[in-house]
Amino acid sequence: MRKETIARLSLFSKCFIELHRGFIIKTVSDQGSQNKEWKNEKTGQGTGVWKEEGRKINLSLFQEIIVWILEIAVTVVIAVVFTYFFGVRSTVIGPSMSPQLEDGDEVLIDRFMYKFISPKSGDIIAFLPNGNTNTHYYLKRVIAVPGDTVQIKDGSVYVNGEEFREEIETARMEDAGIAGSEMTLAEDEYFVLGDNRNNSEDSRYANIGNIREDYIIGKAWFVISPREKLGFIQ
Repeated sequence: MRKETIARLSLFSKCFIELHRGFIIKTVSDQGSQNKEWKNEKTGQGTGVWKEEGRKINLSLFQEIIVWILEIAVTVVIAVVFTYFFGVRSTVIGPSMSPQLEDGDEVLIDRFMYKFISPKSGDIIAFLPNGNTNTHYYLKRVIAVPGDTVQIKDGSVYVNGEEFREEIETARMEDAGIAGSEMTLAEDEYFVLGDNRNNSEDSRYANIGNIREDYIIGKAWFVISPREKLGFIQ
């Protein structure tokens, strides 16, 4: 594959160089060359002839080059789209999502999914706290969605009156914050917590609060660094 690509590049380069130098490329049958009279610019007299050699163009070669260029263009477009929607990189700052995500881990953010569906309980989302574009992305787990009631009591979180059950193991919360009293989420609000419950700045605190939907960047879905943690996020 590498040799074929180099060969194609070489052929394309040769064609481009010839065009750039001003060669006249013309498809001809077996007509040989043509002679054309040229005139002296000062006297207007015919003083000689110049030769324009017909140069055969390999149609299949140019078709191959066009196909090759289109393949590259399509590949670039796909890569750009994938990067924009699914491959936004974000670095985890702090220990709030430990042990699932540690400080310094690099993850990919899916910005495409939430254009069609809403975040659901258990998703790890990337968001800008209070819409502040001058800060880094925050990564937290969605606990409750719009319309739910939330309250933290006796170290546990209750959603719609029932204790919230998770697939991951978390510690009992020492500080309920503003969620110590039952609250009902608005139609565009999400309640989020860090997995490291006693070392996380999340919806329990007024400076973060409930996360509005338009502050959400996307879903964290894949760990790309470090290598030993490469894989999908639970």
